[in-house]
Amino acid sequence: MTFRILFVCLGNICRSPLAEVALRDEAERRGLSIDVDSAGTGDWHIGDPPDPRTIKAAQRHGTDASSLRARQVQGSDFRDFDWIVAMDRQNLADLQTLAPNDGQATLLLALDLVDGREGESVQDPYQFGEAEFDAAWRDAVLIANAIADRVEAQSSK
Repeated sequence: MTFRILFVCLGNICRSPLAEVALRDEAERRGLSIDVDSAGTGDWHIGDPPDPRTIKAAQRHGTDASSLRARQVQGSDFRDFDWIVAMDRQNLADLQTLAPNDGQATLLLALDLVDGREGESVQDPYQFGEAEFDAAWRDAVLIANAIADRVEAQSSK
């Protein structure tokens, strides 16, 4: 069975694309069947590639985010994904408001999956520089590893 995960941030050009490529890489490395996507709660960047600093951060860490395109969360996402993982508390609250009655996805705060980071948000690097994009990448890797560990544990049952 393939596990389906959607990462969500505000504009889908910084944090959620980093989480998407980090989890794709980790799932491939471990041979796990995970479909991963990302979206934003806002509509400002629909169809745009990730922020150039996102692409550069991913490249510095050996992966490619350049082919991704921003999209907005849709009602069908709540039925199509197993988990919808918000990168911060505000987007989690927005997702809880947007969730349709027939939504089946489990809504989660990304860093709640990482021991010792529960309740924290992945900081939005958009207004900052490379160091903050690298910090968002490090959080994305922690989240990807935590998700891969859970999927691996479920697969072995």
